[in-house]
Amino acid sequence: MTSLTQRSSGLVQRRTEASRTAAEKDRPSGQEDDEPRRGDEQDDDDTGDSKETRLTLMEEVLLLGLKDREGYTSFWNDCISSGLRGCMLIELALRGRLQLEACGMRRKGLLARKVICKSDAPTGDVLLDEALKHIKDTQPPETVQSWIELLSGETWNPLKLHYQLRNVRERLAKNLVEKGVLTTEKQNFLLFDMTTHPLTNNNIKQRLIKKVQEAVLDKWVNDPHRMDKRLLALIFLAHSSDVLENAFAPLLDDQYDLAMKRVRQLLELEPEGESMKANTNELLWAVVAAFTK
Repeated sequence: MTSLTQRSSGLVQRRTEASRTAAEKDRPSGQEDDEPRRGDEQDDDDTGDSKETRLTLMEEVLLLGLKDREGYTSFWNDCISSGLRGCMLIELALRGRLQLEACGMRRKGLLARKVICKSDAPTGDVLLDEALKHIKDTQPPETVQSWIELLSGETWNPLKLHYQLRNVRERLAKNLVEKGVLTTEKQNFLLFDMTTHPLTNNNIKQRLIKKVQEAVLDKWVNDPHRMDKRLLALIFLAHSSDVLENAFAPLLDDQYDLAMKRVRQLLELEPEGESMKANTNELLWAVVAAFTK
């Protein structure tokens, strides 16, 4: 839905970060003592990772989009709403709750195949269970593209408005508050007050950013089927939600260019062909097709 363009605001932020990195190299060695300690803390978190800090795809995409201090997503981002619904479908598929109907003898395309409930066992996540119930109870079944629109409330049919999942960003932010990643504050915007969720645990967000960066840099495998499915989905959906740039903003120019080149390689893949390969998740590629068609 969103074309891969170099947005000026992101580039300014990225180059600012790059300049700051270069400036830090000129500091006396004594001022760099904090950096190794920060890395040690991240390593400790990796080894002692608890259930409270394991994030869903929706939470990871929202966390990438949130401004750390302000605690809200960009007012100009009109892609994240549908992107988060795509995250829900893939999350449910990866947890074994959803699948695409059989392609049949005439081999239907991914976007023409219906989404089928494979298991209605509760996931333990209220938003996922709400979406799963809608999909399970709907007859005849709908396609991936239809479910993204219905769960987002983007439908002209008043009889289908009840499918819309409301206050998704706020509910996901509250989940992140409960997991100790964000906190809750009230901010005054002249005419109204708004609840915001500033970052409180920077280690978790930095670990997420590092994971995304490494996937297309140091740990690049040049084959989507050798990548972790959840990480592959995160890259696609972060791009579709217009928040992937935030993960690459701290990179230097040459690293940024290489990362974006490899993201473009992923975006240029043909979902129909990729979904036919062994050990793949067809619904994941259907969601990718819905956003990149």
